[in-house]
Amino acid sequence: MRPLVFLSLAATTAALAASAPASAQRLGARTTSAEAMVAQMDRGSPEEEMRALVAAADAHPLGSLENPIRVGGPDGERAYLARLRCGDGAAPQIGARSEGGVGAFGSILGAFPLNCRGSSARLLFDIYHEEHVETRAPTGFTLLP
Repeated sequence: MRPLVFLSLAATTAALAASAPASAQRLGARTTSAEAMVAQMDRGSPEEEMRALVAAADAHPLGSLENPIRVGGPDGERAYLARLRCGDGAAPQIGARSEGGVGAFGSILGAFPLNCRGSSARLLFDIYHEEHVETRAPTGFTLLP
């Protein structure tokens, strides 16, 4: 009975060895050259990419998911909201900040509910644009200088 078990074990081991690829790569081995990886990268500059994203976003209403208001950090949000005015010139009532989803620039957005005497809106902000100062107002609002 022992020779039968030994033969069965030997046959299984041989089958497994035969099914392993002859050129099995070792863990951590390079799968492509550095030159090939660089060739796959986007050759455009980050500035060109951002200009293209902004141009695409501008086709949508300012303050929307597709075109969030770009500001520099939480301070930029607060500064923008302080300058924002309703259509009648009054300052809007600003609700609590909440998560607004992922915006057109790939960032998590902040959302603010706003109330202007009888109408309401929800504006979305992308706080990861330190160099940008937004000078436009969403439809139905104005922006102080």
